[in-house]
Amino acid sequence: MKQMFLGLMLPLIAVVGTWACPEPVARDYTQYVNPFIGTGGHGHVFLGANVPFGHIQAGPTQKKQGWDWCSGYHYSDSIIIGFGQLHLSGTGIGDLGDIALLPVTKSDVREVKFSHKAEYATPGYYAVTLANGVRVELTATQRTAFHRYTFPADARQEQVVVDLAQGVGWDKMTACTLQQEGQNTIVGSRFSTGWAKDQRVFFVAEFSQPITHRTKEGDSLSVLSFEPTGQPLMVKVGISSVSIDNARLNLQQESPGWNFKTMVIEAKSAWNKELEKVAIRTANATDKRIFYTSLYHTMTAPSVFNDVNGEYRGADGKTHRGDFTPYTTFSLWDTYRAAHPLMTLIHPEKQRDIAETMLHIAQQQGRLPVWFLEGNETDCMVGNPGVPVIVDIALKGFAVDKRAVLEAAKKTQLNGDRGLDLLKKYGYLPFDLDPTNETVAKGLEYALADGSIAKLAKALKDEKDYQYFHKRSQSYRDFYFDKKTKFMRGVDSKGHFREPFDPFKVIHRADDYTEGTAWQYIWLVPHDVRGLISAFGGDKPFVNKLDSLFIVKGDMGKDASPDITGLIGQYAHGNEPSHHIIYLYDYAGQPWKTASRVREVLKTMYHDNIDGLSGNEDVGQMSAWYVLSALGLYQVEPAGGRYVFGSPLFHEATLQVGEGKTFQIVAHNNSAENMYIQRATLNGKPYSRAYIDFKDIVRGGKLEFFMGNKPSNFGVKPSDRP
Repeated sequence: MKQMFLGLMLPLIAVVGTWACPEPVARDYTQYVNPFIGTGGHGHVFLGANVPFGHIQAGPTQKKQGWDWCSGYHYSDSIIIGFGQLHLSGTGIGDLGDIALLPVTKSDVREVKFSHKAEYATPGYYAVTLANGVRVELTATQRTAFHRYTFPADARQEQVVVDLAQGVGWDKMTACTLQQEGQNTIVGSRFSTGWAKDQRVFFVAEFSQPITHRTKEGDSLSVLSFEPTGQPLMVKVGISSVSIDNARLNLQQESPGWNFKTMVIEAKSAWNKELEKVAIRTANATDKRIFYTSLYHTMTAPSVFNDVNGEYRGADGKTHRGDFTPYTTFSLWDTYRAAHPLMTLIHPEKQRDIAETMLHIAQQQGRLPVWFLEGNETDCMVGNPGVPVIVDIALKGFAVDKRAVLEAAKKTQLNGDRGLDLLKKYGYLPFDLDPTNETVAKGLEYALADGSIAKLAKALKDEKDYQYFHKRSQSYRDFYFDKKTKFMRGVDSKGHFREPFDPFKVIHRADDYTEGTAWQYIWLVPHDVRGLISAFGGDKPFVNKLDSLFIVKGDMGKDASPDITGLIGQYAHGNEPSHHIIYLYDYAGQPWKTASRVREVLKTMYHDNIDGLSGNEDVGQMSAWYVLSALGLYQVEPAGGRYVFGSPLFHEATLQVGEGKTFQIVAHNNSAENMYIQRATLNGKPYSRAYIDFKDIVRGGKLEFFMGNKPSNFGVKPSDRP
């Protein structure tokens, strides 16, 4: 992936066509969101209509397939083959695109060109005028999609192609049903395999006008004809993972009427309700657009996965009903780092549901989720990232039963699959015995999960579990850390490091690291940074090595992962293993270096153009890094809630942290030059620490930073470091 951006600036968002957006509401934060940011380059973001954390993500699916089309859409393309009801955002693998509809004026058409000049998007609403003259508008609720098609006045035929075979990326339909009910409704099901091995979608689609004719082309495709009336043709689609009856119930309760404009206003209101949870004050319009677009991106997932009657399809393939709202689309290897810690601050009302979702998944499949999609465990990426997420939720007081969390986490880490049998036997993962490679990356991820469990066990005064998992969490220094080269290295079953060794070279999925080099994996010890510093021999050698990371350059080889992007030296902001690294300077007593690097990344790796991200969005993680870092905070440790200070980008930010409480962050004398914290106060009292605890944020209050243009001694004393 290229490291420089295209530089193609998006035009100011303007309404295209005859339909106008509702009048701006008070405190309209959606006006600062540009959904096109990240649709170019390798951002892979979703473009379409959805509501915060909604299951429905209705949007265009394009003809071309490939890595940059993982969401179904890429800005470089100009052909649409359908408007599907489900999409992913920012992933590196393509799936979904289910239940595709395409309005056409000729019955044999299966693809239509379009121009970006005739395209418009804002949170909760998407519109495009196709080359055939049909104006397509989309909006959504949590479980239903609402389409409005305005055909050209001279159209002799108004038809909609319903294609159940169509999907995105790895998706392949395995079975389907499609039937007409009465004059206005079609119902059916779509089963598919792909990234989600056994995905099941049931649907009911209700049209505003009678279907005059239906032409079937096999079991999976029908062309529906409608009599031209001079009025827009509308269709509401309800979906369910359980049954057609549940899809119908979702449609009846969430989309009972035919007022499209009202539905758009309600979707816009839902977005404003969530976006206003972080109110920033800045004179920089570009930074405001990037910030609120980033915040918007963090709320595409996880997605609500039950029906209005509470039923959902579990990881065991059975229908369940609980006293909580289950979620899906957990990209945990990415999101445990920043997206979930951000959620615990501004979406506390969802944390109990997320914890219960994960506990029930563990009951149904025998372990916590790794990468959970549409009721399916994909086992994508390495480690057990569900462990730090649920432990973090528990330590922050949201989980109902902390003991149940501990037991689920233990069972997950003591499970014998995915290399854990080797870990139990050897204390590490020997590269000569693990056929799936990436043993250093896996081992370090398992170590930080163990460290999270140890922390929870300690909080529960479970000394036995604490000692066991704490010891395992030290495997990074006991086995992988090479004192001679100061790198984490692959180790064989005899205890020998892999030779030859080149810290720059990497072979995607065929060496000791996951989407990274040895340079990037030195630092993946977020659960024990002080221990890592000690392994280096103290602050000075640690900082020297950390300084080198941002300077060194080397040949990664022709087989390097395409995910290693956004490079500053060997720091790779375009992929998640690097995301905490900048904040490690705080632990070594040099927070001013964190400040300068944070500002550099905020200004060079995020832009308000279509190629505005330095790597995959990864279901909110890339944007969550921006949101937290722009606020001046970042949770380095995977579980527990210590947010390390960096350099706040804005003069003022107010977070709604639940129960009517707010937490205000004020940066006095802040500017591009004044990036360094000189001193701080918390609720009017002097505050000397280089971090703040979760509990101090969520009780509400005011944190004030006093900024300057030179490094200071703030947060330098060992007792003030995280």
